[in-house]
Formats: sequence, C-alpha cells, structure tokens
Amino acid sequence: MALGRSRRGERHIDYWPGFVDALSTLLLVFVFLLSVFVLAQFVLTQEIGTKDDAMARLQAQIRELTDLLALERANDAEADSQMGALRASLLRLEQERDALREAATAIASPEEIASAQSRSAELARELGQEKDATAQAAAQIAILNQQIAALRRQIAALEQALDISEQKDKESQSRLADLGRRLNVALAQRVQELTRYRSEFFGRLRAILGDRPDVRVVGDRFVFQSEIFFDLAAAQLRPDALPALDKLASALIALEKEIPADLPWVLRVDGHTDDRPISTPLYPSNWELSAARAIAVVQYLAQKGVSPQHLVAAGFGEYQPIDPGSDDEARARNRRIELKLTER
Repeated sequence: MALGRSRRGERHIDYWPGFVDALSTLLLVFVFLLSVFVLAQFVLTQEIGTKDDAMARLQAQIRELTDLLALERANDAEADSQMGALRASLLRLEQERDALREAATAIASPEEIASAQSRSAELARELGQEKDATAQAAAQIAILNQQIAALRRQIAALEQALDISEQKDKESQSRLADLGRRLNVALAQRVQELTRYRSEFFGRLRAILGDRPDVRVVGDRFVFQSEIFFDLAAAQLRPDALPALDKLASALIALEKEIPADLPWVLRVDGHTDDRPISTPLYPSNWELSAARAIAVVQYLAQKGVSPQHLVAAGFGEYQPIDPGSDDEARARNRRIELKLTER
C-alpha cells in the first residue's frame, strides 16, 4: 500500500529539488575556483613579501654605505684641511729658517751666531716634525681614498643586485599570473569534460532503467527509493534488486574505459533514511543504517568489476531530506539511494 501511494505521489514531479541541486553544484564549482584564486593570491603575496624584505635589506645597506661614504668624505675634507695647515706651517718655518740664516751671516758676535745656530737647529727639528706629520696625513688621505673607492664599488654592486631582484620579482609575478590563467583554463576544461561524461552516463542509465516511477533524476543525481534495494530497517540487498545493479555495473565498466586516466572521477553512492529513529544492535542510529546501505551497493558494484578507486560510499542518515513532510509518502521519498558522478 505504501508503495502504491509512493507511485501515485511520483506523478507530480517536483522540479524544485533539481533546480536547488544544480545551483548547489554551480556554487561548489565557484567556491572551488575561488579557493584556487585565494591560494594563488596567497602564494603571490608570500613571494612578493619575501622580495620586499630583501629589497628593504638592500636599501638599508645602501643607506648605511651612503652614510659611511659621507663620513669618509668629511674625514677626507678634514685631512685636506689639516694638510693645508701643515703646508702653511712648513712654509712659515722655512721662511723663518731662511731669515735666520741671512741674519746669521750679518751678525759678527759669537754669542749671536751660537744663538742663531741653536734657533736654526730647533727650526730644523720642527721642520722635520712637520714633514713627518705631512707624510702621515698624506698616507691617511690615500687610505681614505681607497676606502671611498671600495665603498663606491659596494654601492654599485648592491644597486645591481637590487635591479636584478626587481627584475626577478616582475618575472615571478608574470609567471604566477600566467599560471593562474592556465589553471583556470584547465579547470574549466576538466569541469566541461566531466560534465560531458556525466551526461553520457545518465543517458545510459535512463535507457537501462526506463521510465520507472521509483527512479528519479534530481539535478545531477539519480535517486532510487530504498525499497528497490532493501527491506525496511535492513541493509542487505534484495535479490530482485541485483539485475538493476548488474546493469549499473556494466554501464560503469564501459564508462571507465572511455574516461581518460588523467581525469579523476568517482561515483558517489549516498544513503539516506527517513526521520524515524532506529536503535538495533546492528544499526544504533540512522547514520549506521544509511552508511551500511551505501557500502552494500558499493561492495556489490566492486564485486561486479567496477574499480574501487572510482567508488565512494557516504551515509547521511535523516539529515538531508528532499521532502519536508512528515507523512508516510514524504518519509518514503526520503528513504533513498542517490548516485552522483563527480570529480575526485
């Protein structure tokens, strides 16, 4: 009687769940593409941050070397000033020595001659000291000039490294942008290709199953009433359900040969129950019952030759109903097995 009421209820096809599932699929694809964009943006941000840090360090080194260069130039100017003062002092001492020599030739007194000679010797010592100081200043200036030249070479090398880093940064950004474009194209191609195979697979299932009232197409999924495969509160496949599963396995095996090996896909088998609670030693809740039913279908398909890598079993219990009602017909609609061909 419940099956009869279910069939009468199937005559009024509700397209709204299919529309909702289609929107959900589009939303999932959009979220996936958005996640890829976010990941690419994160990688780009990390690499740009690394380049910015390196550039900041190079600029700090350039500023430090520029300050050192300015300091060395100041020291050089001070040394030049000291050098000029020493040369002026040397010239003054030489003039004073010459004057004393001229005065000594005109003096006849021995005491004055001795005093002049003593003064001349003192001036000679001072002149020697001034010459030594001048030589030291000249050596310091030469060292400073060498240091300034070395600093200029370091600054030039750092500027060249900074230019290379900026060029590599631009090239990296260009490569990342190109990678993002190619990734988007590849993802779109994969989605289109999988959609085409899904359409072919569903077309085959329609041809195999015919117009059975207990099998519906909701969005991108085939929905089977649980009573086709299982008795109430049980997860053992009924014998009269095996021919339909055999045809499904044959269609899947043919599909495996057609889909390219590099296109990851799976057939997800979802088990759903109604909202009436269950508590048995085998199935403490509807979670276990729905999962056990999905696993039973997956195991049977694997026994018939379908690759286990292309099969996934999931149990949803009573938490994703397609009919919000609480009568027997609504509960019968919610007890179902769904098949969905999706990307792995």
